[in-house]
Order: sequence, then structure tokens, then C-alpha cells
Amino acid sequence: MELNLKTYKEFKVWQKAMDLTVEIYRLVKLLPKEETYALSDQMRRAVVSIPSNIAEGQGRNSTREFINFLGIARGSNSELETQLQICVMLNYVKNEEAEKALNLCTEVGKMLNTLIKKLRQGLDG
Repeated sequence: MELNLKTYKEFKVWQKAMDLTVEIYRLVKLLPKEETYALSDQMRRAVVSIPSNIAEGQGRNSTREFINFLGIARGSNSELETQLQICVMLNYVKNEEAEKALNLCTEVGKMLNTLIKKLRQGLDG
């Protein structure tokens, strides 16, 4: 994995997190109106946090800070995945409608884990 990238926009995990953001904004439009300021708002905040923390962390001057921000992004990704499961359990969206977003959450989570591991190895090695 290449870690000497010039900008956060070059990180595939940031690009994938942006795809997830677009998918969640599409999906929350399917939620009932009574969820406009509850679950859907929470989901939008969680998903925006993912690429935002990747970008902010990469913009910091230290690898340790970057790892910390990636951890925050990972937490937001887990939060979002839980909220998607809630939407399915409450029958707000069908499993098929949430599938793309859930798959993106899984993919982003794995990518974040890999990047964090690589960065930590760089600190230790």
C-alpha cells in the first residue's frame, strides 16, 4: 500500500467513503418523514464523518494523529452500519435497498483497518 500520497483524495478508502456518503444520502430519502430529524440525520452525520476524518487526519503533521483520525472514521463507520441494520429491522428499508450501503460499510471498514495497520507498522519499524 502506497502511503506517500500527496492528498487525501488519492486514498482509495477516502474515495470509497465518498461513494458510501452518496449512497447514504440516497437511502435516507426512503426513510419515513418522522425520521427526518432523528435516524436519517444521525446517519448523515455518521457517514459524513468518515471521509471527513480521513481527510483531516491526512492533513495533520503526524502519523500518530492520522491513525487517531482513522480510528474515529472507523467508529463512525461502525455507527453507520448499526443504523443501517436498525433501518432494516424497523422495515424502513428492505434488505436489498440497504445491501449496497452495507457492503460499502464492510469494504470501508476493512480498508480503514488495513491502512491503520500499515501506518502502525511504519511507526514500529
